[in-house]
Order: sequence, then structure tokens, then C-alpha cells
Amino acid sequence: MSDKIIRNATALDKNNVLQFCKDTFSWEDYIDQVWDYWLTEGNLFVIANKGIVGICHSYFSENQIWIEGIRIKPDNRRQKIATSLVNHAEKIGKKRNIQFSFMLIDTTNKHSLLMANSLNYRIFESWNFYSLIPKRKKNYDISFAKSLDLNFTHYVKSWRWLPLDNNTLNSLLHENRIVRTNERDNYSFAILSDSEHFDKTLIVTLFSNSDPSTLQILSYLQNYGIEKDYQRIQILSKEDLPNFDLLEKKISFHLMKKSLFS
Repeated sequence: MSDKIIRNATALDKNNVLQFCKDTFSWEDYIDQVWDYWLTEGNLFVIANKGIVGICHSYFSENQIWIEGIRIKPDNRRQKIATSLVNHAEKIGKKRNIQFSFMLIDTTNKHSLLMANSLNYRIFESWNFYSLIPKRKKNYDISFAKSLDLNFTHYVKSWRWLPLDNNTLNSLLHENRIVRTNERDNYSFAILSDSEHFDKTLIVTLFSNSDPSTLQILSYLQNYGIEKDYQRIQILSKEDLPNFDLLEKKISFHLMKKSLFS
């Protein structure tokens, strides 16, 4: 790796990167839709050797790094390029005294899981991704939460699992971003956020405590999607959700965690 250089990306790198990202998955890729946003946000890294061979974006919050968008040029895979990019992000995090690093990996992506394990990342939680099509619905008993016990650590915002501390929780409550069913016990609740990258997309972190209460949340979300003119509802949940009209399970992920100062 001594002949390869890691640097911050520039606008001139975009076309070269998109050329080797376009066939990353069977359903293509999303890098073309987030590149400009990530470039403006900063910490978009490329690794080059007579041309760009890999990229990675990192988002630094108060006490964690969120690592996303690792892409390696097909001819240069299995050369520990992804490892070098992750190490680069971690080095920056350590200089800022950030304690933890997280990344999200498809549960079937064996090569990425091996890479993460080799860097001492371990499975912290497993999550499921569902899509839900908006539809007019009437039957649900839902209210905006006024308070909530803080017994969970993260919520999803623009496909980043971000820390949920008391200040963030209070802000979400104040903005009416948390809805819940009205049972006293075994209620379900959901945190709503707009995607920062994709138009008319609602991202939902759903905490399911019972199937009946979850079905109420799903009915509310479908109707909310119609009322607010969303085209897509993307739901992330640690639980397996019950069968429901126009709800489709897409994929499962492992949320990987590493302590940077262990």
C-alpha cells in the first residue's frame, strides 16, 4: 500500500468514481445521488494509484464515527484498500478523542464482514430494512409522544445510525418526530425523519413491542405518507415486522461497532 495515497476527494474525482460504482450491486448503486452532498459535508476520502481505486465517506459526531460508502474498484479488490480507508478515518477520529466507530454491513456480505472483523469490529445489533408504500388509511390509535424512556442508543437519520442522547431525544419530541401507540404497556413507537439525500423519502426507526401496536404504527405511516406527499417510506427495525399491506422486507444488516481506545 505504500504506493497508494489517501486524500480528500474533489469535484474532479466524481466521474472516475461513478464509473466503477455503477455496478456495485444488482440494483445498481446510490453513490451518484449522494456524492455532491458528501463532498460538501467533507471527509469523503479517495485512495489513488494511477487513478482512483477506492472511496469511503466518514461522518463524525460527538462520540462516534459513522463509516459509509466504501467502494473499491473491481480490479483492485482483496488488496486491503478498504482496510486502509477505514484506518484513515479511525486515525482522524482518535485525534478528536472519539470513542467509537460504527458501520453497517449486509448480513450476507461475507467479504465485508471479514474485513470488519479483521479490524476488531463486532456485531452490535442486527437490523431489518422494509419498504412501505403510502396509502390512505383510517384505523389507528396514534399520538405524538410527549416523553419517552431513553432505553435505546441510536436512531436512523439518512441511513446513519446516530447516537440518541437526552438532548437529541428532547429535540425530536419537541419537533413531533416521535409517534407512539396509546397502550400503557407494550406500546410501539417510531422516530420519523426526512431523507437528506433522496427526495420525498421518509425514514422511520421503528421500535416494535407487539404485533397489534406495530400494525397501528404501519397504518399511521401509510396515511402520513399520503398526507405529506412522500413517495417512499423506508423503515428500519431491530424486530421482524408482522405481515402488512404493501410492506416489503428488503434486506438485513449488522450494525458493527468498534471501540477506538480499547
